Amino acid sequence: MKKGISIGIISLLLSGMLSGCGQKNVNPGDVTGYDEGEAYISMWVHTIEDTPEGQAYKESVEQFNEKFNGTYFADLEFIPRNDSGGGYSDKINASVMSGDLPDVITVDGPNVAAYAANGIIQPLAELTDEERSVYLDSILEQGTYDDKLYALGAMESSVGLYYNKDILQEAGISVPDAEHPWTWSEFTEILEQLKPVMAEKSGYPLDMTFPVGEASIYYYAPFIWSNGGDLVSEDGLTVDSVFNSQENISAIKYFRSLVENEYMSKAPIEKLFESGRAAFKFDGAWEVNTIYESYPDIELGVAPYVVSDNWEGGRYTPTGSWAYAATSKAKNIEAATELVKWMSGTDSGVLLFENTKSMPSTYAAYDQITLFEDDENYKALYEQLRDYGHPRPKTPVYPQVSTSFQQALESVGLSGKDAQKELDKSVERINAKLERYTRK
Repeated sequence: MKKGISIGIISLLLSGMLSGCGQKNVNPGDVTGYDEGEAYISMWVHTIEDTPEGQAYKESVEQFNEKFNGTYFADLEFIPRNDSGGGYSDKINASVMSGDLPDVITVDGPNVAAYAANGIIQPLAELTDEERSVYLDSILEQGTYDDKLYALGAMESSVGLYYNKDILQEAGISVPDAEHPWTWSEFTEILEQLKPVMAEKSGYPLDMTFPVGEASIYYYAPFIWSNGGDLVSEDGLTVDSVFNSQENISAIKYFRSLVENEYMSKAPIEKLFESGRAAFKFDGAWEVNTIYESYPDIELGVAPYVVSDNWEGGRYTPTGSWAYAATSKAKNIEAATELVKWMSGTDSGVLLFENTKSMPSTYAAYDQITLFEDDENYKALYEQLRDYGHPRPKTPVYPQVSTSFQQALESVGLSGKDAQKELDKSVERINAKLERYTRK
């Protein structure tokens, strides 16, 4: 999971500044390997070639061209994102206006709806039931908008509730199984039990922050979902009585209680968990490899994600990462779909994991990678993803929803402002963006 679509793209689309002169023409022989009789498929990815991720994409494309030699030819271009998330997004932004988008692009999962609603991408060619069954449920759900499949994940991801085994053992705390996660009330009791233990270590029970950007909604939306709440309506076009529901108010207040009771630091402390001064931490699946590679003294475990006292067993843990989609400029949707399937398929997923430790998007890839059976932490993350994975809200104004959620966490959780008033303000801001899609 990384930062998603730039607000700039959505702003341009909302202002109706779409024009164009069409894609550039590429003829057989113009690109090495592109021969007469092959369907040409241009593709952009969001990274540079000289990275493990870039090398995985390059190798996958080479394998595609070898397998479909004489039928299709995929031409890969690397367009890196910069530190602020631009670069790649800026290129798409400019290409939307000029009309020279490629056939296939990578899209950060939660932004599929925005791309689809604004005509940047088009539905994929029809997949058979057998082809669909290859993918995790969360991948199909993430890529579907308005009942049409627009994208397939290059990879998946999840967030773990990580714990320090030595600290929990010292405190006499046992971790429940995945079917019986700690409820909010039970987790509060655990954190209270840990306070004196962590005080001796000059730390806190919980390493937790409400960061600006995509991380907050990615890490903490499960508190909303497990409490029976949501952030947008099912069609993605309504937030009043949804974003500011009573279920969400109680979830936001729970975050406030974590701060008030000093279970977490109000100000971020760098590497609190990694230095052994926190018992728990919410973080992405990448944290496992980080601990293994850089903090081998930490005995790491993955606990089931905590749930509301009102949880009824439904899907609630976070998912979502980069996916492939066919742009509205792709004239040969069958060819573009074939490339999307290949780049999101089992072989590509295994290759990405080997290079980057990004979690695959297909069941068969997990079966092939022994680490997901042999390593208890990777196994726990996969099973959580498989059994409880829930995509982030699907709405054409996703960036505003994400920003508003983070702002509510910060204003209520850290500053103690009134939860109802802050969520109502969020609804007003989101509605202003939704107006384009809801007015008759």
